[in-house]
Amino acid sequence: MNIRPATRADAIAINALLGQLGYPQDGAAATADRIQVWADDPALAAYVAESAGDVLGLVAVHVAPFFQRDGSWARIVALVVSSQARRQGIATQLMAAAESFAISRGCVRIDLNSANHRHDAHAFYQHHGYADQTDTSTRFLRCLPQPT
Repeated sequence: MNIRPATRADAIAINALLGQLGYPQDGAAATADRIQVWADDPALAAYVAESAGDVLGLVAVHVAPFFQRDGSWARIVALVVSSQARRQGIATQLMAAAESFAISRGCVRIDLNSANHRHDAHAFYQHHGYADQTDTSTRFLRCLPQPT
């Protein structure tokens, strides 16, 4: 298993992974462009897990400075392993890559969101030391109008 930065050439495989996660994509060109944006920004990282030329998983993480105190924090915005390759330690390796990236950028905390119905994922995160904050924090979301 090789964990490496995602490249534009991974767009088709990443689209398939994101589709399995419940986020169908518009096309490989748009995904390739997003991968490039992430590759060009030092506060962003996207890694894939590859074996025998096949992309089996993805993690994407971004770093942001705290406003209210010194230091930075990281957020994992995507983590998915192919349904055919789960329970082989791939997600653990991807999480380690995301955490290593965060540490290298001076982060003191890392977090993520996970849909309520993803019980297996919640158990995985807790097994890896992530604390469930659902009873201490509430998430609010508002979609913003797009410029015409």
